[in-house]
Amino acid sequence: MAKKSGWTLFWIAVSGVIVFVIGLCLYCWSLSSQIEKRFSGRRWSIPSKVFSDITVLYPGQTINRELFFSKLYRLGYRKVSHNPTQKGEFCASGSGIALFLHDFEIPSQKQEGFPVQVKFSENIIIGISRLATGEPVPILELEPEEIMSFFGPEREKRQLVSLKQVPRYLIDGIIVTEDNRFYHHHGVDPLGIVRAMLTNMRHLALRQGGSTITQQLAKNYFLTPAKTISRKVKELLISINIEIRYSKDEILEIYLNEIYLGQKGSVSINGVGEASNFYFSKPVSELSLAESALIAGLIRAPNYYSPYTDKNRCQERRNLVLQAMFKQGFISDQELKTSSAKPVTVTGFMVYANKAPYFIDYLADQLKLLYPPETLSNLGLSLYTTLDTQVQAAAERALANGLSRLEKSYPQLRRSEPEKKLQGALIVMQPNTGYILALVGGRNYNQTQFNRTTQSRRQPGSAFKPFVYLSALDSFTPVSILSNAPKTYVVDGKKWKPQNYEPDSEERITVRKALAKSLNIATVDLAMQVGLARIVDTAKAFQFSTPVKPYPSLALGAFETIPIELARAYCALAADGVLPHPLSLKEVVDEKGQVLERRQMTIKRVTSPAKAFLMSSLLRSVITEGTARSLLTKGVTFPVAGKTGTTNDYKDAWFVGYTPDILVLVWVGFDNGDSIHVAGATAALPIWAELVNSIPEYISGQWFKMPSGVVKRIVCSESGQIAVSDVCPEPREEFFLAENAPADYCSVHRHMGLLDKIMKGMKDVIE
Repeated sequence: MAKKSGWTLFWIAVSGVIVFVIGLCLYCWSLSSQIEKRFSGRRWSIPSKVFSDITVLYPGQTINRELFFSKLYRLGYRKVSHNPTQKGEFCASGSGIALFLHDFEIPSQKQEGFPVQVKFSENIIIGISRLATGEPVPILELEPEEIMSFFGPEREKRQLVSLKQVPRYLIDGIIVTEDNRFYHHHGVDPLGIVRAMLTNMRHLALRQGGSTITQQLAKNYFLTPAKTISRKVKELLISINIEIRYSKDEILEIYLNEIYLGQKGSVSINGVGEASNFYFSKPVSELSLAESALIAGLIRAPNYYSPYTDKNRCQERRNLVLQAMFKQGFISDQELKTSSAKPVTVTGFMVYANKAPYFIDYLADQLKLLYPPETLSNLGLSLYTTLDTQVQAAAERALANGLSRLEKSYPQLRRSEPEKKLQGALIVMQPNTGYILALVGGRNYNQTQFNRTTQSRRQPGSAFKPFVYLSALDSFTPVSILSNAPKTYVVDGKKWKPQNYEPDSEERITVRKALAKSLNIATVDLAMQVGLARIVDTAKAFQFSTPVKPYPSLALGAFETIPIELARAYCALAADGVLPHPLSLKEVVDEKGQVLERRQMTIKRVTSPAKAFLMSSLLRSVITEGTARSLLTKGVTFPVAGKTGTTNDYKDAWFVGYTPDILVLVWVGFDNGDSIHVAGATAALPIWAELVNSIPEYISGQWFKMPSGVVKRIVCSESGQIAVSDVCPEPREEFFLAENAPADYCSVHRHMGLLDKIMKGMKDVIE
């Protein structure tokens, strides 16, 4: 019985071992399947990056030097005291700047960095040339600026690199510090474990770990940080599996892209490619020996040894890595001495934050039609936008300054509660393309994410009047006479009597002057003569999405509109009558550089070039002799077309102004509709002026060319007919649609001219 019992126990033990072995094999097979699935598919969730447009510089261009240098710093350029010798360096003086450009690649264009000299005369670029040869450079382009990333829940940031791109110094430095026997073990290194245990016992502290690079990769990829025996066993099994399935170089490449190397605010820096950019603003392939040793030394405790935390501690750690590399024969004695003596120099960084947050929100809304959120946070797309970060910075500053000035000048506008403060919105567009160069949807994005440029509905007031006058151009000319005499209208059985904002004694007034002075009574008179239905049709043609009803108050902008739609409508006046679609996105590019999406300009003709030119001419009078004439005292010396806007009880203040090159809309008001007590010329116009004066590169000083279908005549200011030479007291130049141009000479003064001739003839006879 005892013998039989012994055999029973033996077979139970054998069976247990067999079951264990089979279970272990099945588990290893399961692990192998998981590893294959993870490594053969997408290995990382890479956030899609959003970029601004490129910046173009050329001789003869006027720039804002303050904004230009701020942009260089945001692009990661470093100021040095000598002529630049490495990409990303610049040296500035009063007469110019020497700049070593970064490499960059965008769809259909690739640029290798080279040193250039840009010469200034005050704020004008007078020359651009290659620093080495003096060869002129007609056009210089700066790379797009990264403005945000669509992060996943891990908020990891990495730039994928191949093993071929990583300098040998960095590979050697990482191997010597993290896994000296990497190429001699099979995932687990018993000698390394024993060596680590002896070192830790000798120092009575945890000074060295026994994990191999493969084990670190297994832990980061598949396991939690929990320090348990079961997790350690899984780590060993996964490591052996990885070593069986993949070559050493493949494992090392994955590790170099995976390893955690620091923190940028709430975003983790992963991989040597992103670390090279974060610490040194350069591609990993350009790292020096000292820089490579620094990154290798960070792996053990990235935030403890970070140069942004303690440069002295970082330098000590870097030099330990250099000494280890020397002992292993990776570097020479001279390289050790030279690199150890170098100070730790990093480029600095700004904590991650969205630039142009309201613009990004608008872009994100458009992207929802193209990509789901998980695509944007995983696939590493590059999204190239229309944003000009210099214009955006100027716009944000101009709006903040303008609102602060108003609160200082008018204490009744101050509010203590952040959500009740005076607000503003600002849009900058290129009329011919619809490109949005800047968009500011409110005073402080951190306090309110409500985007007033795209989400608010406000009455445009007099800012809508140009579309009333445009509706009338088939039958009215700039010299046509309107009634400015008070009149009462009956609307839905109720009496309504429009009032001018300021008293005006003229009861008869020309179309040009009525628009320039923004006279309500004359504008309603025009609207009633043209027909309200026709004005409604014009509003629909310009694609205002808010309801518009044929009431007389329509002529005064009493319906609500969305600011970006109003800006777009004005763009058509500046773009020969073509209504563009507001564009924030230009191209979407995948990880391989292939263009996935290219947003083309979408345009629609809504009026003729002749009528658009005539409206621009009328709106120029708003600046030269009308409600916006104060613009001339604010440094705006170039020709501008524009219109102020003020609603009932001063709830909304507007100014929309444009040139052939650029259009800017400014709105000021309270979200709850409180009165701001001042008109558009006082509240919005100064903000417009500050912004436009800050972006001289967009101001050519040119005016619109007169298209076919428009004629120019010298007319009598009193009669509006062709002026009689030397007789009409106030002749003036005026534009007309060809079919509406006056054909007769001035009926008021031409007889006086004939009488003068008779009297002169009689005098000659007498003499």
